[in-house]
This record gives sequence, structure tokens and C-alpha cells, in this order.
Amino acid sequence: MDEEVIPILRVENAAAAVTWYERLGFAQQWVHRFEPGFPAFVEVARGRVRLFLSEHQGDARPGTLVYLRVRDVDAVAAEFGVQVEDVPWGREFELTDPDGNRLRIATPQG
Repeated sequence: MDEEVIPILRVENAAAAVTWYERLGFAQQWVHRFEPGFPAFVEVARGRVRLFLSEHQGDARPGTLVYLRVRDVDAVAAEFGVQVEDVPWGREFELTDPDGNRLRIATPQG
């Protein structure tokens, strides 16, 4: 098993959040609920990059910032109709998901 870090993002509606993250190239891997009607805890993945999306109130705070490196920042930016900025360490832009979580999406320089 490879070691990894998986950020947990707080969401109000996991199904709606999954739909939004699919636009970023993520796919739902699984959903867990302790019982029917209880809050959802979902894993989404884009290749080897994984995020947990949680409806549980104590799991994270809206407004969290995640830095996501991708191969083609311009293609991802085009999906959302936003401009990419050139910065000394690469090219990047920032999105805010429907729950207020921020994603800085970049392709490193070089």
C-alpha cells in the first residue's frame, strides 16, 4: 500500500458535490452512511488523487483550500470558463465549490 494524504471537505449535499467534482474529472468511488438517512461520507478520485466529501458537521470547515496539480490546467479551466494565471511556479486558477471549499488548480512550471 502506498501512503497518502486525503483531504476531507465538508459538503451539505454529497450527491450535488459529486456532480460538481465530476466536472473536475473526479469520479465517485463509494458512499458510506451509518444508517439510511444519515449523513453521507463519499470518496471521489481523479487518477491517484482522492478527496473525501463529508456531510458530517464536525469533519471539516467550509472555506478549506486544496492545491490540486493537474497535467493540463488549461483544459480544466476551459471546463469552468475561467482564466489561468501565470505565476513564478507555474500556471494556476482558483475555483470555489458550491459549499465554499476553495481549490487552487495548477500545472507546475517546467
